[in-house]
Amino acid sequence: MSKIGKINISIPEKVKVALAGSILNIEGPLGKKSIDIDLETFNLDIKDGKEISIKPKKIDQNTKRLWGMKRSLINNAVIGSSKGYEKILELVGVGYRAAIKGNQLNLQLGYSHDINFDIPEGIKIVVEKQTTLKIAGFDKQQVGLVVSKIKTLRKIEPYKGKGIREKGQYVLKKEGKKK
Repeated sequence: MSKIGKINISIPEKVKVALAGSILNIEGPLGKKSIDIDLETFNLDIKDGKEISIKPKKIDQNTKRLWGMKRSLINNAVIGSSKGYEKILELVGVGYRAAIKGNQLNLQLGYSHDINFDIPEGIKIVVEKQTTLKIAGFDKQQVGLVVSKIKTLRKIEPYKGKGIREKGQYVLKKEGKKK
């Protein structure tokens, strides 16, 4: 049995959930998302627009694997359309800066040139300080993808800890050369 799959998903008041064929449409104040559900494998119950439960029709190895994942995807879409997701990035290094220019994020990361990162649709990037970025959106996967793409522009260096990191991320620092 899936521990996560058994838990029912509560729907906030502002979020509307509708099942059209095998596609579950979730719409809230921040955005809308559609999730494809295999109705031959799973039973989906929407109780009075307040709760969603998903259960497999027969339990075997394959459905056990997919049960918790489908439940998590639905839950993430419900939370994303009502509250949204956000991650905070910190730029650590001398002269590292960020600025928003139109629909692009301009980053100065110690290279001889500036890096312009195109902001995808559905993602909102706010530069709080010159070295702090707040990335927000309603799709958890898309927010994580944008954060990982920005982090790869300047990976964390293990000796001084310079680079782009998430807020609160632990960086293992190596010891330098000794005489």
